[in-house]
Amino acid sequence: MDLASTIVFAGGEYRRYDEAKVGLLTHGLQYGTGCFEGIRGHWIPDERELYLVQLKEHYTRLHSSAKILLMTLPHTVDELVEITVNLCVRNRFQTDIYVRPCLFKSAETIGVRLHDIPDAFAIIPVPFGSYITTSHGLRLCVSSWRRAEDSMAPPRAKITGLYVNSALAKSEALMNGYDEAIMLTGDGDVAEGSAENLFIVRNGTLLTPDPSANVLEGCTRRSVMELAAREFNVPVVERQIARGELYAADEVFLTGTAAGIVHVASIDERVVGNGEMGPITAKIARMYARIVRGEEPRYRHWVTPTYAPRAQSATP
Repeated sequence: MDLASTIVFAGGEYRRYDEAKVGLLTHGLQYGTGCFEGIRGHWIPDERELYLVQLKEHYTRLHSSAKILLMTLPHTVDELVEITVNLCVRNRFQTDIYVRPCLFKSAETIGVRLHDIPDAFAIIPVPFGSYITTSHGLRLCVSSWRRAEDSMAPPRAKITGLYVNSALAKSEALMNGYDEAIMLTGDGDVAEGSAENLFIVRNGTLLTPDPSANVLEGCTRRSVMELAAREFNVPVVERQIARGELYAADEVFLTGTAAGIVHVASIDERVVGNGEMGPITAKIARMYARIVRGEEPRYRHWVTPTYAPRAQSATP
């Protein structure tokens, strides 16, 4: 599908992508004053169905991000779910997709502030394959760039301007021959990847940095913790994780809406386990992959079918 002819939702109506433009001085472009979400859609050819993953959870977080930035979303969570489904139907996607809702300060003006500036909202869906492609596990490095602190800009919100922090770390990793970066807090504890949450397994327990480590409280992160405890009786602990624990871990994996669940083969040239996907990672990853493709009836409330009658959509 040509991006120019893709139907998006902008200015309160459905229109072609090439008709929805912003000016060069738009505040959100010049100062990064905006927030966004990323939502996955998985196309299942045998069912002729597109499953959108955790729509309500993502839009609930977008409302929270908007509040932090003194912005107001013009639609409720339920309205945003309906708009997104309708948007996908209008485009008749028959491929995996990524949906990018974004709210930004729209005035074309000079001056840094958040108040007294109008907001604009848009949803842009695009065909999208794998965010990270590897069958051998990721090669990670600890970045020299530290994760932005909550006292600087709240990482619990998906703020557009804050992702410069992530971009610096990701490019550093790629340019040095690695697949992804691990960012530390200002105190030197583990935070997250450039755009993914991080988990480690030690002695059968699943560990992940707690929210005080300046992590984004990811939707996939929350799902993984729920599945580990409920389905596999794996203890889950949120706590500070020291850098050295990365090297002593039995398993390490990253999670994110775009990335999914991806195992880590090495960190700073130190092999994680035997370099292969570990048993706990594998169990969680397999089940999560089934859930987001509508194959687990008990978790159908995590996905929203696009083309089936809406009455078939399960509720929690």
